[in-house]
Amino acid sequence: MKRVRILLADDHTMMCAGLRKLLEPDYEVIGSVADGRALLKAAAELKPDLVLVDVGMPLLNGLDAAHELRKVMPQVKLIFLTMNTDPDLAAEALRMGASGYLLKNSEDGELLRAVRDALRGTSFITPQIAKAMEERYLQDPRSLERPRQLSDRQREVLQMLAEGRSAKEIAYVLQISLRTVHFHKYRIMEELGIKTNSELVQYAIKHALIPPPQ
Repeated sequence: MKRVRILLADDHTMMCAGLRKLLEPDYEVIGSVADGRALLKAAAELKPDLVLVDVGMPLLNGLDAAHELRKVMPQVKLIFLTMNTDPDLAAEALRMGASGYLLKNSEDGELLRAVRDALRGTSFITPQIAKAMEERYLQDPRSLERPRQLSDRQREVLQMLAEGRSAKEIAYVLQISLRTVHFHKYRIMEELGIKTNSELVQYAIKHALIPPPQ
């Protein structure tokens, strides 16, 4: 019987090693990557059945990488791993078709259950997050349905600006002109009502585009 093929996406080497050890008795772990752009490339080449993806990865965060991946591989199962307990992020993941959403400090059994549920076509959310989502919905029924303010390209530029990357580096990674990068930055700050780079970084942290400083 063909084993399920799983791709790991996390920029912490020890986390990937632990996930591999946990999963390999029952599944085929076909590779691991450390950023969202590498995830898109590896998924296209390796054709996984399921991806375990960290929300907070460099170059392209897990949510946006998964959003892009679903456009070309709508059948792939996605399980998100994060340290962020914000229920709005979980709602964002579910809107894009996530099969699972877990905290990184979850018990091993939760992850294995999430994988089994995903393969059966159902979903699993860490109970702590599920409770927070319920409480948020009861406070404001529209809170988990709010659309993104920025386009996919704007979010990409915003993340790399918040990571401290230069406009020239962003232009190279995204294969766009320097002028286009500056235009996107202007539009982002105008759309969000942001006036300084510091506010831009704080927005990116709040919306899990980059991880908070350690």
